[in-house]
Amino acid sequence: MATTYDVKLLKRTEIAEGTLEFTIEKPAGFEYRAGQFGDMVLPLSTGLDDSNNKHGFSFVSAPYEDTLRMATRMRPSKFKLAAVEVQEGTMIQLLALWGDFILHKNADVPAVFLIGGIGITPVRSIIAQATHDKLPHKITLIYANRTQARAAYHEDLQKLAAQNPNFTYVPVITSTEGHVNADTIRKHVPDIVAPRFYLAGPEGMVKSMRQLLVEVGADEDNIRTEEFDGY
Repeated sequence: MATTYDVKLLKRTEIAEGTLEFTIEKPAGFEYRAGQFGDMVLPLSTGLDDSNNKHGFSFVSAPYEDTLRMATRMRPSKFKLAAVEVQEGTMIQLLALWGDFILHKNADVPAVFLIGGIGITPVRSIIAQATHDKLPHKITLIYANRTQARAAYHEDLQKLAAQNPNFTYVPVITSTEGHVNADTIRKHVPDIVAPRFYLAGPEGMVKSMRQLLVEVGADEDNIRTEEFDGY
């Protein structure tokens, strides 16, 4: 069952082209697993109501970190336009906790993340926590964006790859955001049957990449997905 927390919006930062990150207070005793998400609920002062004042966001932050961070691609929805106007220091609400898009426990099974655009948010949390915990999982991230400027957390991921010998980071620039071809997958995943695959991003991207994985020989039972609504 979800709980509502009163928290302060600490900071709002543009972390890639068209992408904003919101840093909020971490409630005392709040625990979550890397890859989970919560709803950000904007205050009545924004003019929004219960029909449009909340939106679900994966935590970019890892559980070991001191604050909670969420990020979104901006578009002219009522919620996102209002969120931009909320001043730093304003009290908002967090409704949590949701989701099971989390790293599997069996370290003998490699993890391959095939991610498009804003789908990177839960993955950054998972990889940062795995690096912090020194998990033995072999992790590969293929992260596709239309341009380098749109690749949120690119430098952060490079640093994590330098710190974690078990983590391989593969940034890819594609004409259709998030969509990579079979050759790219085969190049970086030589044993297509072995890994647990994770897909995150807009619904269309996730569905097409799932179909591609099955076509190249992945076990459909080893594919986990997180489809982002409202993007």
